[in-house]
Amino acid sequence: MKNLLKACHTTYELKYHFVWIVKYRKDILLDQHIEKKLRETFEEIGKRYWFEIIELGTDGNHLHAFIQAAPRYAPAIIAQIIKSISAKELFLAFPHIKDELWGGEFWGDGYFVRSVGTETTAESVRLYVQQQGLATGHKYVKQMKLF
Repeated sequence: MKNLLKACHTTYELKYHFVWIVKYRKDILLDQHIEKKLRETFEEIGKRYWFEIIELGTDGNHLHAFIQAAPRYAPAIIAQIIKSISAKELFLAFPHIKDELWGGEFWGDGYFVRSVGTETTAESVRLYVQQQGLATGHKYVKQMKLF
C-alpha cells in the first residue's frame, strides 16, 4: 500500500477535496498578487499543521483545495483552520479587499468537502467489511449486519 503516512500509533491516508467560496462570490482571487499570497499562506498553514497541500485551483470566486491531513483533524477543523488563517493573512496583506467585501468576512459561511481515495473505492470497502470473519467461519458476522 503506497501513500500511507504514519503518526503516533496510527497509519493513514486521508485526502480531501474542499471548495470554499469568496464571500458574495466576488472575483477577488483573479488578482495574481492575492492568489499568490493565498497559495503562500496555504503552504505555511500546511507546514504548521502538517497538512499536505496537494493542489490548489481557482476561477476567481471560489477555491478548490486537494489536501491530505492526519486523522486528528476532522474535515470541519481543517476548514476552520484554513479559512480563518487565510482570511486574516489576506486582509493584512491587502486591506482594500475589506471594502469590496463590505466589512470583514473573506470566505462564505459554508464549504464543500469530499474524502478522496486512490485505489480504494466505496464499493471495495463495503465488500471488504461484509466479508470480515467469513474466511474463519465465524457465524456472528451476519448478526452484525445493520442494514
